[in-house]
Amino acid sequence: MAEHALTLDQIIVVLHRPRDVRNLGAVVRAMKNLGFARLRLVAPLPYDPADLLGIAHRSEAVLAALEVFADLPAALADVRYVVGTSERPHPDRPLRADLRPLAAEVVARTAVGPVALLFGPEDNGLDSAALDRCHAVLTLPTDPAYPSLNLAQAAMLVLYEVRMAAAAPPPPAPERVPAPAAEHERFAEVLAATMAAVGFVKAGDGTTTLRRLRLLVARAEPDSAELALLTALLRQVLRRLGHDG
Repeated sequence: MAEHALTLDQIIVVLHRPRDVRNLGAVVRAMKNLGFARLRLVAPLPYDPADLLGIAHRSEAVLAALEVFADLPAALADVRYVVGTSERPHPDRPLRADLRPLAAEVVARTAVGPVALLFGPEDNGLDSAALDRCHAVLTLPTDPAYPSLNLAQAAMLVLYEVRMAAAAPPPPAPERVPAPAAEHERFAEVLAATMAAVGFVKAGDGTTTLRRLRLLVARAEPDSAELALLTALLRQVLRRLGHDG
């Protein structure tokens, strides 16, 4: 049981720009029901914590540990793996529809560091910039005629499957420790600067090309040493071109 709790403590629920205090309270209640304690909010609308307790009774411990961040990169900085959620298809992204196997993978990945379960705002879900920071994008198996889930419903389904996976015999831990999100952000900044310096823009302003390159590197799941090597190489290119790296 203690090992089970330790696994769940490595899983962070991240709500990106939540808009409705009722949904927020319902997510807190789902977390309390299922044994999850780490919640991070990114740029939420103002809310009264007393309203949350009115929805999520006896959830003081979850609210006491709640963290609020101004932006998503800061909220994910220490995370080793990010699972985003979306009801819509996203070309060129690692879309997953197999919630149960993915939940088992999430549990396995907690052996090497924190995992984030990322949910977007109620109106439009996660935008492209948020999805760029996801290693996998999960779509839940709903009726195609009415696929949209309430934020709290989606969170409850995902957390339930992760809890069930955590209660099963532990899967083998990943052999390598992926670099945390903060190091991927530093790499992306240097990559963008290098692309601008050499004029590597296939179309438009280069945003799509940058996104595809970020996803390519994310799929490889480099460790910190490997990502630092790539970043150092790009910085050397910038220096040779006379740019600050």
